[in-house]
Amino acid sequence: MSAQAVTVSLEDLKNGNVSFATLEEAFGPESLGIIIVKDVPEEFVQLRHRLLSYSSYLGNLPEFRLSKIENPAAKYLTGWSRGKETLKNGQIDTHKGSYYANCAFYVDPSLSCAKPTEDFNTENFPEYLSPNLWPGDTTIPGFKETFEDLCKLIIDTAVLVAKACDRFAEKEIEGYTKGYLEHVVKTSTTTKARLLHYFPAEKTEVEKEENDDDWCATHLDHGCLTGLTSAMFINETKQIPCIPMGYAYNPRYLPTLGELDKSPDPSAGLYIVSRSGTTTQVKIPRDCIAFQTGEALERITKGKFKAVPHFVRGVRPGVGDEEGKIARNTLAVFTQPNLGEVVDSDMGLTFGEFARGVVEKNTTK
Repeated sequence: MSAQAVTVSLEDLKNGNVSFATLEEAFGPESLGIIIVKDVPEEFVQLRHRLLSYSSYLGNLPEFRLSKIENPAAKYLTGWSRGKETLKNGQIDTHKGSYYANCAFYVDPSLSCAKPTEDFNTENFPEYLSPNLWPGDTTIPGFKETFEDLCKLIIDTAVLVAKACDRFAEKEIEGYTKGYLEHVVKTSTTTKARLLHYFPAEKTEVEKEENDDDWCATHLDHGCLTGLTSAMFINETKQIPCIPMGYAYNPRYLPTLGELDKSPDPSAGLYIVSRSGTTTQVKIPRDCIAFQTGEALERITKGKFKAVPHFVRGVRPGVGDEEGKIARNTLAVFTQPNLGEVVDSDMGLTFGEFARGVVEKNTTK
């Protein structure tokens, strides 16, 4: 089933013109749990194209380079990983490569991760308190700059979505702290971003798998609002993500890769499972940013806004007119509370305590 997600303009968010009915349609109990923001700043399109191109460059680096930006101690929640995540039935996910970075730079450019607290430190929670591991400019020129610039733009927009949610919650939830979600998104040093490279599927792999959620198993995000770019589909047979090497080659940025007009497999992409069990494909326009609800938001709003299960379905080889190896690249920015902030006032549960349980469940030993 395909449905249209709720769309609002950036200007309406800035002016506080998004109605409560619109927010309920986007995030409420019967919703898809996603809102699309249009008319975003012009630089978004260029930044998206460059960073998602970099996702293919990164995923195709030799192992010895990728190993330098892996962090097993942090359960790979900073830096690069592949085959380190546990999916359903204990399966190990090798379909996608993942690059995580902390977005503490949004609050303070000097920070590479959140600051330790009395309850959370580098020894007992390295997943959130390990510094970023960037590929150097001699490996992927402009990677860090592009990554940070795009994340800042997405978080700026998330702050406006959060402000709209606060207006609703202040009216509908007794005892709700005024401006709480905006405060969480704007001041958090634990927000993380994840650049994803879904590797081209081999025909033999697809024949073995019959699950719809073959590239990213059905799950809930555990933060507040997850900012999403539309996916970029690249034919890596024609657009080879090979980085030129040489002493004289020192560009500010690598060339962007050609993007397919659309997925060669119309069934590939993001799917949301509604509370009634209906599965709906959601398509995000290239010049828009989508925001999806997470479990922390559901707890903060006492269930008024719901986190909705979702998954990613891969491109099947040989489907459509496009011959070659088709990769899918995207970026997710998980805005979430600082570790010591309460997400469930009834239980007195902090985000750090909640996140620790989720991390333990989702990663390999």
